[in-house]
Amino acid sequence: MANVGYVRVSTVEQNEARQIEALKPHQIDKWFCDKCSGKDTNRPQYKAMLDYIREGDTVFIEDFSRLSRSVSDLLSIIDTMQRKGVHLVSLKERLDTSTPQGRLMVTMIAAINEFERANILERQREGIECAKARGVYKGRKRIQKPDNWQDVYSRWQRREITGTQAMRKAGLKRNTFYNFVKQEGAAAGYGN
Repeated sequence: MANVGYVRVSTVEQNEARQIEALKPHQIDKWFCDKCSGKDTNRPQYKAMLDYIREGDTVFIEDFSRLSRSVSDLLSIIDTMQRKGVHLVSLKERLDTSTPQGRLMVTMIAAINEFERANILERQREGIECAKARGVYKGRKRIQKPDNWQDVYSRWQRREITGTQAMRKAGLKRNTFYNFVKQEGAAAGYGN
């Protein structure tokens, strides 16, 4: 039986230290940490945790919003853990998800978390609209092609390196790399 810690922050820039400190007193045997949104369950460390946990294990989280901000996803996660015989402990809410009262409270908390996320997104959209109206918000800065782009692109085109190698050498993410490739094709008249 293992004590498993699951930690999630929404972005790479955010720090997970506060959550880790809160879980440390529970003698965590195995840690899983995601740095991505909780809007869905398509998270690498969450999936790894589900593969790892076994009957009799206990999963510790700081609060239910770390698992999901969607009511249906959270209830599905809890069902999955219960079917596996895994106990779930949320430090903030102090709830036992195996009782009807605990399940009701989880549903209510998940609904509040989902509502909170929707409000955050709405306020963000309103803020962006106001900033655009004032001429302050210009959107994300355009990513510039790296200095070694022509060399990397040429080597990729000649099949000397793979796309993954080219992305690594250019320091670009997949979408950005292929957007630049598309631009090169359009400039050469291939896209018309």
